[in-house]
Order: sequence, then C-alpha cells, then structure tokens
Amino acid sequence: MNLTDLLANSASQAWHQRLAQLIRSAGHASLPTLLEQTLHELVGFDTILINTYKGRHRPLLIHDNYPPDRRQQGIERYLSQAYLLDPFFQAVHDGLDHGACRLRELAPDRFEASDYYHHYYRALGLSDEIGLFARVDADVVMVVSLGFRGDGPRVTRRAMLALRHIAPVVAALLGEYWKWQGHGFQARLEEREPVEAAFDSFGQEALTQREREIVRLLLAGHSTKSAARELDISDGTVKVHRKHIYQRLDVSSQSQLFRLFLDHVALVSRQQGG
Repeated sequence: MNLTDLLANSASQAWHQRLAQLIRSAGHASLPTLLEQTLHELVGFDTILINTYKGRHRPLLIHDNYPPDRRQQGIERYLSQAYLLDPFFQAVHDGLDHGACRLRELAPDRFEASDYYHHYYRALGLSDEIGLFARVDADVVMVVSLGFRGDGPRVTRRAMLALRHIAPVVAALLGEYWKWQGHGFQARLEEREPVEAAFDSFGQEALTQREREIVRLLLAGHSTKSAARELDISDGTVKVHRKHIYQRLDVSSQSQLFRLFLDHVALVSRQQGG
C-alpha cells in the first residue's frame, strides 16, 4: 500500500482526526489526558505514568491514571525511594532520549531477581512495561510509561511496532507541550531529593568509591558479570569488592544490603525534612 492509498483508507480517518485533536492541544494542559486516551485505544495498557527527568533529580510526575488506593505503592514509593534503581531512569541517565523500548530491553540481567524488583516492581502486578522517550529540552527527557498487568507479556509484536512508529509523533507533541507548560515545572525539577542524597552518602565512611559504584549496580539488578562489564573490571574483582562491602557494612546477603540502604534513605529523608 502506497502513501496515497494509506491516507485514502477509510480506516485511517478516525486516527487522523484524533491526531489533529492532539496537535491542536499540544501546548495545552489537557495534552497528557488526550495522549492517554489515544494510546489506550492503540494498545490497551493498564497503567500510565508520564514522568519528566532532569539529570539525577527526582522525577517529576506530570500525569497518571493510578486510583487513590494504589498511589502509595505505584507512585509515592517510586518517587521517594525507587526511581534511582529504575531501568527507565538509568536509561535516560545513560543518554536514551527517543523511541519506544520495553523494560526488559533496558533492565540488567538479574533485574527480576533483585530486591528492588520484589520490593517495588512486582508489587505493582505488572507483567510488561513500555517506555516512550522524548527529549523536550536540552537537559530534560519525558517518558511515557505504559504498564500491563497479567500473568505474562500482553504486548504483541504488532503493537510494539505501532508504538515505535508513532514514537516520533509523541515526542513532537511532548516537546510542544513542554515549550508552553514546562515553565510551571522547572522549579520542582531542580529540587534535590533524599534518595539521590542517600546514594551519595550510603557507605561513604566505610566503602571506597569503587565499592559504592558496585553497590549501586548490585541493588539495580546487575549480576557479577554484568557489573564487571559496566565497570570494565574482572568478575573476580567484583566478587572481592562485594565480599569487602558485606564485611564493612556488616551484612551477609544482598537482601540485607538492600534493607540497610532503605533504612539509610529513611534516615536521610528525616534529616532533610527536619
């Protein structure tokens, strides 16, 4: 089918009408809601989060569809504790700023065995998640996260292809939205939040800089081999560092390390709040 046939197809009329509505609303506060409706018709997700990321600052939530009884688990915990271990956040930090990606394409090799996954992600009941990435300013990236619940992946190859095809359109819409609405969010994006401060200071007195880098990778779900690749060191070196980390922090497992980190986050949060 050539382009003329595609545009002349009656089945495409509703899509182009919706697209025109999105374009008219691109600079308005209503865009996230209209975008949610459009994407839901396309792939039928269960949850949506539209977050804005700037450097390693706490993500700024722009839009979501979480009911009040699920906000503590799905949103508040993410924004207060979990975001630094999120594969989407890390992907943005590593330079990803366009396109559509599944979580499993970005996650570390031991992500589903990590305490972060069991403590936060699994509790959401999601079986699949897709992020639509869009750079909206020189140092700001927006991510539309579409979550799917159930026992197994619900995103077909065809649906994933459709999302990848429309990702540039979504990016253009979000760019226009940020151009006209972003001024209302900038101050909040600049805030430095407890989790980043906690990562900066966790184990600071007991661990070396290299050991703290390994802690971050292990908590995010990297295996020994994956952490070694990330840091360009040998597997054996990572194992030695991990042994030292456990000894110096007086823990005997990665689960204890994770709980110690959460306790440290809570402490830093109280100190900053006071």
